[in-house]
Amino acid sequence: MRHRVAGRRLGRTSEHRLAMRRNMVASLFEHERISTTVEKAKEVKPFAEKLITLAKKGTLAARRRAIAILGNRDIVSSEEGDMVKKGTVISKLFSEIAPRYLDRAGGYTRIIRLSQRRLGDNGQLVLLQLVSQDEVSKKKSKRKTSKAAKRIEVEDEVESSTETSQEVVEVVDVEAESGVEEASKESSEQ
Repeated sequence: MRHRVAGRRLGRTSEHRLAMRRNMVASLFEHERISTTVEKAKEVKPFAEKLITLAKKGTLAARRRAIAILGNRDIVSSEEGDMVKKGTVISKLFSEIAPRYLDRAGGYTRIIRLSQRRLGDNGQLVLLQLVSQDEVSKKKSKRKTSKAAKRIEVEDEVESSTETSQEVVEVVDVEAESGVEEASKESSEQ
């Protein structure tokens, strides 16, 4: 019986499962989307989301924990036949991916089922991808804003209202001065 046994075996040893999960999450962070099977995607999704939540802290301790959990694989691309290092997966996670989701409390990835099947064993393929910035902002605008965000909005409104009130006072002062000048001209003409 498998009572209280979490996770899927996926037909692999425990070391192979751990290495596969690390490699898939590193590829997900590097490319921001990967194509895999349903079972693997469901196994990798919580692991990726926990790492993004860890990266949102942004501390040195969090960075070291992420390196210990994931490893620090280089991001390499081919430019004009030469392999060029563009950074590491951890640096991209902490500098690009985590800041996107600072206002989001989870749900950083999604699984989209594809109509394609894998050629060898006819396995169901899915697309595991990070939720894009556009969708994050749409959700943010629909969702009720937090108290801190409301306070910032109120402060901005107060600042803009004080600026406009200062402009109104200046306009009134200018009009009053021009009215005084016109009244003095009229009195001198009479």
